[in-house]
Amino acid sequence: MLKHLYIKNFTLIKELDIDLQPGFSVITGETGAGKSIMLGAINYLLGQRTDIKSILPGADKCTIEATFSIEGYDLKSLFEENDTDFYEQECIIRREFSTSGKSRAFVNDTPANLTFLKELGFHLIDIHSQHQNLLISKEDFQLHILDIMAQNHSLLEQYHTSFSEYRQTEQELKKAKEDIAKSRAEEDYLLFQLEQLEELNPKAGEDEELEKEQSELSHAEEIKNILFKAEAQFSNDSDQGGLIEVLKHIIQDIQSLTRIYPAIEEYAERLESALIELKDINAELGDLAERVEYNPARLEEINNRLDKLYTLEKKHEVKSTADLEAFMLGLRQKLDIISNGEERIDELEKAVKEKLARTKTLAEQLCMRRTSAAREVEAAVTSMLTQLDIPNNKFEVKIEKNHQLTENGIDKVTFFFSANKNAPMRAISEVASGGEIARLMLALKALTSKRENLPTIIFDEIDTGVGGKVASSMANLMKEMTASNKHQVITITHLPQIASCGTTHYWVYKEDTDDRTFSHIRELTPEERVTEIAHMLSGTEISEAAILNAKQLLKQ
Repeated sequence: MLKHLYIKNFTLIKELDIDLQPGFSVITGETGAGKSIMLGAINYLLGQRTDIKSILPGADKCTIEATFSIEGYDLKSLFEENDTDFYEQECIIRREFSTSGKSRAFVNDTPANLTFLKELGFHLIDIHSQHQNLLISKEDFQLHILDIMAQNHSLLEQYHTSFSEYRQTEQELKKAKEDIAKSRAEEDYLLFQLEQLEELNPKAGEDEELEKEQSELSHAEEIKNILFKAEAQFSNDSDQGGLIEVLKHIIQDIQSLTRIYPAIEEYAERLESALIELKDINAELGDLAERVEYNPARLEEINNRLDKLYTLEKKHEVKSTADLEAFMLGLRQKLDIISNGEERIDELEKAVKEKLARTKTLAEQLCMRRTSAAREVEAAVTSMLTQLDIPNNKFEVKIEKNHQLTENGIDKVTFFFSANKNAPMRAISEVASGGEIARLMLALKALTSKRENLPTIIFDEIDTGVGGKVASSMANLMKEMTASNKHQVITITHLPQIASCGTTHYWVYKEDTDDRTFSHIRELTPEERVTEIAHMLSGTEISEAAILNAKQLLKQ
């Protein structure tokens, strides 16, 4: 549960540092004093995206931090999944964001993303604002209530997985049928393309090899002449001789110096090596020249082959024989799909049938559990609404089966309600007044909180539209929610009947300085509670009667 809240530089709050108590706490204060500002800050801790407009004017950064007691709530695995330090006793969540737009979040001083904050917040706190009363008429919300009461969390996860797999396989089947139909329509053309390619049978890299050979054959005479010329210059019999003869004479002259000039010996050895290399090159150039042959027939064959390859590359909009080979393989695969299409469709149809059967089985199990939970909800809500001063209420949960599977099963859930004797029951959205909706929502929250094992519930003016005896009844019910010491209930209220029931009372107020207004909150002493409740009863001027009435309310 929420133990401590620290807020700095948020909207009208310069700095707030307060401990929160277990049990049933109430928060009061004038309209606009800043009660809902604290809820906005807490929402940022629960993963809501930050807004730099929320930073106190003149400040550079806003910090919000809350300490939660988490002992006994089995959250260790959630922390491990998110690679975050886990402590048995408590958890600290912190958000920081600046006017530059930079935002950071931490859980136990470990950086955290918003997804983790939302998931963690789901297990720690539920903030019920006034506008959320409208959710009660939504089918998804009504179904959610039944799933909480039926403790369907694990079964729902199984169903969602099965439903997703079924829909995915169904889409695969649809696509396979479309692909086969499309492929059959173009099967003759695919075969024609494949025959053309298979007749030519292009190979990856073939175009590069042919182009290289084409270049050699096209310049055969030029290559041969230059090679023979080079060979002759290496070894011709002119006066000076070829390169090899000239080099031999140079070596002999250099070697004659080694006796009188030893430093030259290294160069003589290097020239000997060069002579050996030149003799090798001379021999190899001769061999190359002998092998080069002008072959018009082979050149024509290569040119024809390349022309055909280039034509197909252009036709199929590819750039190489490697691409042509890949395209040919793709054609074979498409034709294989056509050939084996019926077998593939049979496999997918069988898989769809099996997954549909499993999903329907899980949906039926959900339906049975929801139907059983519906009877429990009807009895409990009827009893609590009687306690909340709707003695002649009738409440019924109707479950109809959809013909088609949906993401949440086959059940269509509708809450029916009547507040008056002999009045027919109708869907909640059609009959309930604002005050009745508030009581219905409170009853449902009280009921589900026992199953959800949720540490903290905050009600933001859930009492709108009620007063007097009804307000007292609502306060008693909220207080009962904390009886097991497993839940902390905090309610923001304008009603003295509810404020007087809190075990702890916090007061939100504004303080004006020379240039601005700040919001503050503090826990009231017993004497201050009397004054605050009297003020709620009588307005600006606190009468003696209001003081006595406030004391009586607190005593009750």
